[in-house]
Amino acid sequence: MERKLALSDEILMQVEKPARYIGNEVNSVIKNKEEMDIRFCMCFPDIYEIGMSHLGIQILYSMFNSWDDVWCERVYSPWIDLDRIMRSRQIPLFALESQEPVKNMDFLGITLQYEMCYTNILQILDLSQIPLLAKDRGEEDPIIIGGGPCSYNPEPIAAFFDLFYIGEGETQYRRLLDVYKENKKAGRTRQDFLEKASEIPGIYVPGFYEEEYHTDGTVKGRRKLYDKAPDRILKEIVTDITDTYYPLKPVVPFIQVTQDRVVLEIQRGCIRGCRFCQAGQIYRPVRERDVDVLKQYALEMLKNTGYEEISLSSLSSSDYSKLNELLDFLLEECKAKKINISLPSLRIDAFSLDVMSKVQDVKKSSLTFAPEAGSQRLRDVINKGLTEEVILEGAALAFEGGWTRVKLYFMLGLPTETEEDILGIGDLSNKIAAVFYETVPKEKRVNGRVQIVTSTSFFIPKPFTPFQWASMCTKEEFIEKAYQTKKGIMSQLNQKSIKYNWHEADVSVLEGILARGDRKLAKVIQTAYEKGCLFDSWSECFHNDIWLDCFASCNVNPDFYTVRERKDDEIFPWDFLDCGVEKEFLLREWKKAMREETSPNCRSKCQGCGARRFDTGVCIG
Repeated sequence: MERKLALSDEILMQVEKPARYIGNEVNSVIKNKEEMDIRFCMCFPDIYEIGMSHLGIQILYSMFNSWDDVWCERVYSPWIDLDRIMRSRQIPLFALESQEPVKNMDFLGITLQYEMCYTNILQILDLSQIPLLAKDRGEEDPIIIGGGPCSYNPEPIAAFFDLFYIGEGETQYRRLLDVYKENKKAGRTRQDFLEKASEIPGIYVPGFYEEEYHTDGTVKGRRKLYDKAPDRILKEIVTDITDTYYPLKPVVPFIQVTQDRVVLEIQRGCIRGCRFCQAGQIYRPVRERDVDVLKQYALEMLKNTGYEEISLSSLSSSDYSKLNELLDFLLEECKAKKINISLPSLRIDAFSLDVMSKVQDVKKSSLTFAPEAGSQRLRDVINKGLTEEVILEGAALAFEGGWTRVKLYFMLGLPTETEEDILGIGDLSNKIAAVFYETVPKEKRVNGRVQIVTSTSFFIPKPFTPFQWASMCTKEEFIEKAYQTKKGIMSQLNQKSIKYNWHEADVSVLEGILARGDRKLAKVIQTAYEKGCLFDSWSECFHNDIWLDCFASCNVNPDFYTVRERKDDEIFPWDFLDCGVEKEFLLREWKKAMREETSPNCRSKCQGCGARRFDTGVCIG
């Protein structure tokens, strides 16, 4: 197939990193479009470097392209420089593989990874010359489908989507595409397809429902506009993740991206049950991949990509039961080829440090601990399952092992937080620095002193977590908490060894609004986009004043979504979705948090969350 670039050399020379837009990377798939029944464009609504690092898209891209009748291509958000040129010259947004307009595709699938990308979704639609609102689209427009973690509350952006796929993409896509193919062949309409699609498990068609509200603005219920649409939609889940699709030939970019390495997903889900963590609830139950299959995948992917690093991906890597066996194998294989192994999301314990020292024999980079809260009381509230003793023991072992740089992650604004908890962040940072000076003799201190980097983010209550009932702090309260934290660190004996970073408060507040929002927010998002908001997750592009103006002009009170605490029996905008974890369980955990009680992890004792009905993973172990 002859392939002509959508952008001229003259345009490519004007933009930063033209390689973002030319496609044709190693392992990208080119097919003959004349032989295809379905063309699907997969989109990550952020720049190429971030979107290319997303495993979910790599899995679906590979799976779709393994089918003879489907060609799956990719598109990402053009950066501001190209966005400007495309608008002024009326160049429609194009897919990387064929360089053809996205509007010519059958489907545009958008990954919803982060609330702060919502205006970028509108940029993608707008530049593609596709009507922003689902109700304005005609027979010639692609079907717009969303999936990913933010689809667990799709309501703020429901107006822009024809469909949402709730859950893991490997299970129902083939059936959905077959229904589309059949519909097209029979010459039926877009509406006919949406009706048939709504009967497929895991598929949500927002246009078939209407929200009804109480006078106080809370949700009263939902009215169905199509009789056969389901009352509740249960997430889709892969019960055997060993025997599912995995991209053994991932696309290798020409330029450096955020995750420039082979990514090996070792398990899905998490046994821990931290009460603030959405991923820990929506990906239940924990399912492990067979270790022998992982060994084979690792070798094949390294061979197919030429990467010099492999990352073991999971929400909590140290909980993978065959981690030692897998690592011993990889270390043996990778040593000769000088391939690095990276292990994100390890816990602070002797086992994990033993694992780390194996992996980082040569290069002792920084160690990351996430105590999340500055006091034991607050760690119990959030069910972190981590004591100060374990943290300090872990630090001592790390320093003995040669590490001299430690990153610590905390959250400010957690439910029940007091000033004492905030000051505890500086105390704990100081104690860890003190452990270094107690543990490492002067003559062995290579860089003179230990480096502690303490970072705080702001707590954002998310749907389908025990903290979905919680109130959230205002911007001013967050800034005051960060100031108190800084003051606490400055008063410490080892303050020179501690560097403090904090997150932007106004971005966190907006994320909180969008996370628990309802359909009334669509108008605000669209207005913000039309007034120039784009790349809101990039601090240099974020315009809080414009957002505040948009809330005011749309007559929507942002505080309604953040600062008020929810009543136990309030109906949430996302309650019609079933993520496998029951609302009664989440409420039980919320009450336990208020009583400062912890819950054991899934392996040590089942908490009856509801995920047992899937009959897989840790639930049947």
